[in-house]
Amino acid sequence: MSKSPLADDAVRGLTDERMRAVVADHWEWTMWWAPQWATTLGDHRYDDRLAPRDAKAIEQYHRERKALLAKLGAISPLELGDADHMAWLLLVASLHAAGAADAARAHEWWVSSRGGLVDEISYLVEMHPAGEGASLCARLRDAAGWIDQTIANLAIGLHYKRVAPKEAVRRAIVQLDGLLDTPTKTWAMSGSARAEHLEILAIVDELIAPKLRALRDFLRDRVLPVGRTGAAEGLCGMKGGEHMYRGYVEAHVGNGMSPDQIHALGLREIARTDDAIATLGATLFGAPDRAATIARLREDRALYFSAGAAIVSTAAEALARAKAAIPRFFGRLPVADCVMREIPAHEAPYTTIAYYREPHYDGTKPGEYFVNTYKPEVRPRFELEALTYHESIPGHHLQIAIAQELTDLPMFRKLGGSTAYIEGWALYTETLADEMGLYSSDLDRLGMHSYDAWRASRLVVDTGIHAKGWTRAQAEQFMLEHTALTPENISNEVDRYITDPGQALAYMVGKLAILELRKLAEDALGSRFDIRAFHDVILRDGALTLPVLSMRVGTWLRESGGDLSMHVHDHDHDHHH
Repeated sequence: MSKSPLADDAVRGLTDERMRAVVADHWEWTMWWAPQWATTLGDHRYDDRLAPRDAKAIEQYHRERKALLAKLGAISPLELGDADHMAWLLLVASLHAAGAADAARAHEWWVSSRGGLVDEISYLVEMHPAGEGASLCARLRDAAGWIDQTIANLAIGLHYKRVAPKEAVRRAIVQLDGLLDTPTKTWAMSGSARAEHLEILAIVDELIAPKLRALRDFLRDRVLPVGRTGAAEGLCGMKGGEHMYRGYVEAHVGNGMSPDQIHALGLREIARTDDAIATLGATLFGAPDRAATIARLREDRALYFSAGAAIVSTAAEALARAKAAIPRFFGRLPVADCVMREIPAHEAPYTTIAYYREPHYDGTKPGEYFVNTYKPEVRPRFELEALTYHESIPGHHLQIAIAQELTDLPMFRKLGGSTAYIEGWALYTETLADEMGLYSSDLDRLGMHSYDAWRASRLVVDTGIHAKGWTRAQAEQFMLEHTALTPENISNEVDRYITDPGQALAYMVGKLAILELRKLAEDALGSRFDIRAFHDVILRDGALTLPVLSMRVGTWLRESGGDLSMHVHDHDHDHHH
């Protein structure tokens, strides 16, 4: 097998021969197991295949992961120079995070209507390079195999009494029913816009559709009747669930906090956002308390959009204001632009309110901020600005585009990274945007606080469901009382926390870690503190784990002659506050 066209980039900046060898092996391993990602990066060696998902392949994946960890374990990080030492720390953390799913054996029970097989197979067609019909068709045949492998894996889970929550299964069946009730030629995965449409359609029609029907029947007849319900919907309702959940928390948050500590942190943050919402509600609406403010935000139709065009123009104006303001707050700016797009109609009813897609690594496509204009009357005006700053600038686009453009880092550091850092940064920028003067009114500022409350409530709700036996209804009720999200949105959000344990914790924990480091820097440097320099330090190393980020900021402060004496003990003593 020829080597990756990105092989040189994969080990960029590393000087230790042993580290270069392990990082090169890790890159090859990543490309082999994530061939679709390889395609989007311009590595076309595996364009005609998908990674297998049967039980034997999953065992092989974890064996190879452990072998990479063993190779890293044979290198003493203390003998390494700075760049190699950082790579060692981050690669070890990344491989341990990948092992969390190993402990949870998610492939044997995970079922979801979001990001499930239907979405994955549809996206294959969308992301495949034009003129590559033969390899796309080969991939679609492999995707038909995925469906068989999924059924076989779920059957193993059933045997060991590991099974998905009933409601997640019900939603997946509704999604499959909806698809199977329409002609295959109208499916997104049929690639109607592609030259090889007829060949694709034949594969979808003869191979994929019958297997999806078999999956639907299996979910309906075998899994649904025994799905987890009530207080058992979270991971704590499964044998070994407590251990599984700790693995997910470590993978997504990665700073050693326990579910109990995170739950308590969430309650403290909710108390803060409750106050902020009540205070602004009194000023804006003359509302007597938080509950009245939230009711007004939910029920006053004048606070919602009436047309899709208004959503696009409001978001575009916010993005333009942010672009104009960033030079005052950031030294380094990305070369890649960020542009606005509407979420495609076929996807809009089933997806989130907005999302970001990073620029293509080879520079052929800018960063894209997608906004949902479906049913404008359910989209609040007061949340759109905070959402825009989070998803585009100064949030995801600034961080991800700058990371991609760092020339002296290995690929895994430019393109991967810790959820707590990536989402923590984007959430931090929602508040930073206020400092930058980007919110157009107090109403938009109230949206910022409501979004903060949403992320704080996740700390309480995610741990409540998976560690404390909360029911779905209990989780929804908590969010109804403390955030301004609509009931429909809350129902989808809680479903997401149930089916994707621990991921939603990363946002607020990451934001608080960045704020804590900023306070440390402001105290240590005093009048010499420069916000641009601080942001450049946070963004100059790719998406770090929280412990490594803390180490980097400490090093920068020492090099800048900051006075750390009075803070260090405090900081170490209460790292989760």
